[in-house]
Amino acid sequence: MSIAEDFLTSDDLHPIDIVETLAEHHEWDFDRITDDQIAMAVEGQWRTYSITLAWSAPDETLRLICTFELEPPDHRMAELYETLNRVNDLCWAGAYTYWADQKLMVWRYGLVLAGGQGAGPEQIDRLISTAVVSAERFYPAFQLVSWADRTPAEAMQVAIAEAYGRA
Repeated sequence: MSIAEDFLTSDDLHPIDIVETLAEHHEWDFDRITDDQIAMAVEGQWRTYSITLAWSAPDETLRLICTFELEPPDHRMAELYETLNRVNDLCWAGAYTYWADQKLMVWRYGLVLAGGQGAGPEQIDRLISTAVVSAERFYPAFQLVSWADRTPAEAMQVAIAEAYGRA
């Protein structure tokens, strides 16, 4: 059964209602903060990622923010920012930034639904899974450059290498 089959056919589905149903479907911990915002925790291989989706009706945009804690030493910040630039060159959807005050690595994406367009459950599910896949892919590179004194180029080799099998 597809995810869409869980929904009634209606053009008036609020995007955050869809996200809430997806969170229930995947059994993710979530909190419906407001009618237009939901926060959830999605378990990955490396860690649990905090994901927030918010709907802005005036902008007709569904914004996703995926975060995880990262507290690199001050002397490695230049290398971390260089790694962020390299990572963002590889991201087709979304982009990373580092919020130093909050000690958070952040992946952001805005799905513009101008002209009254709606987002379907498959599209929103893909949006969330893309955030987690991206975080899982680049998390080791951020760790290596922050704590293993690897250069950004060395750390990126982990992120772009093809993995075969499982240890």
